[in-house]
Amino acid sequence: MTIEQIIIIVALILVLSVSLSKVSDRFGVPALLLFLGIGMLIGSDGPGGIDFDNAWLSQAVGTVALVYILFSGGLHTDLQAVKVVIKPTMSLSILGVLITALITGACAKLLFGVSWREGLLIGSIVSSTDAAAVFAVLRSKNVSLKEPLGQLLELESGSNDPMAVFLTVGFIELLKDPTLSIWTLVPLFFQQMSIGLVAGYLMYRLFLWVVKRINLYYEGLYPVFSLGWVLLTYGITAWLGGSGFMAVYLAGIMMNGALFPYKKSLMRFHDGIAWLMQITMFLALGMLVYPSHLIPVAHDGLMISFVLIFLARPISVFFALAFSRFNIREKLLISWVGLRGSVPIVLATFPLLAGVSAAQTIFNLVFFIVIASVLLQGTTIPLVARWLKVDTPLIAKRLYPIHFESSDETDLQLVDFQVASGSRAAGQTISKLGLPRDSLITLVGRNKKYVMPSGNTVVEVGDILLVLVSNETLPLVREILVN
Repeated sequence: MTIEQIIIIVALILVLSVSLSKVSDRFGVPALLLFLGIGMLIGSDGPGGIDFDNAWLSQAVGTVALVYILFSGGLHTDLQAVKVVIKPTMSLSILGVLITALITGACAKLLFGVSWREGLLIGSIVSSTDAAAVFAVLRSKNVSLKEPLGQLLELESGSNDPMAVFLTVGFIELLKDPTLSIWTLVPLFFQQMSIGLVAGYLMYRLFLWVVKRINLYYEGLYPVFSLGWVLLTYGITAWLGGSGFMAVYLAGIMMNGALFPYKKSLMRFHDGIAWLMQITMFLALGMLVYPSHLIPVAHDGLMISFVLIFLARPISVFFALAFSRFNIREKLLISWVGLRGSVPIVLATFPLLAGVSAAQTIFNLVFFIVIASVLLQGTTIPLVARWLKVDTPLIAKRLYPIHFESSDETDLQLVDFQVASGSRAAGQTISKLGLPRDSLITLVGRNKKYVMPSGNTVVEVGDILLVLVSNETLPLVREILVN
């Protein structure tokens, strides 16, 4: 095969994968499943016939992909908006994941007769959730979740992965060395999480210091710099014995609330990188599995899936959120949207490389569990949300033809306000709104079109006003335009 043919094939796979995302948006089929399906089709068991049996490469690709996906997730997480759910989220991400792993592991031992450590390894691998798939399904049905449900699930999706990784690596070590006690994992947990948190914060601070002083001549070099910095954050943290995934996720969250050159450009860039990493990871993992090998584990996979969906996840949610302000309907929804996604499949490659007995069976089992979870839970989330009355109409994110970068030199920011029915701004001309001198309405969105404002422009109900405003007068502008 020539290099030109390889380039054409890779390009076609990428274009096809992106194009099929429209199927996800239209029919509510999570993109995860489509990407995995393409990988399986081009693999050795599919029409593509590409023989790909490299667990090390798949794990390497999956690890790098998860690093960028977690960083992008943190970078797009507004810490001010989610601070109200930090405590319940941390409870879910640590205690909830642990309980899920323990219950699933215990059931695996009872159902399949495996050892305790093998059962707990299986439970650990499938203990984390994928909220990205949840929001993709909801968006396809024009449904959103009432706050703070959406904020909780968004924050949980990134913060529960480090715990699942820790448990998986820990139980692999216990299987490799039967003389080790399970209690040896306790100090290891505090070591990994504490080093991960400290390293993530320090690398964030160092990034800000460097990026504000490096003054690169070409704007296009800043994304390249950030790519390297993210990998450096993960690598240094892991080398020091900490959780690299925790470090990059925390660094991303902290950067969301900071000001630095070309921040919005970097956020858009990393959003695209995260999608590229998801596609690459799912394709590689899809190629690694043999569809014919899934049939023998289908029965066991369904049993574990039911344990996860109807037993382990609900118990862990109700226990972890016992003292939270979430009511029973909200807890039931959180229980149901615990989809398994990319992380369990990546973690399932760890036993393969570690030489754990029955590692291939565990990988096939986990792969089947993920598919069953996505098909059963993913396709019914909108229905369950409506049934539990925790849904709300989806507000489409607007794209504006103008762009403004905040910086340390100014406290101005570009904020959009929607004029609701009953607002005192409705029916008034812009000149009579009484806006502060340091605020300016730069654009009016009306009926999917844009109006260039002037002092005589009349504000109507439903208008989206894009306002350049300072942090100091933002509350006053909100009071005038919204209330």
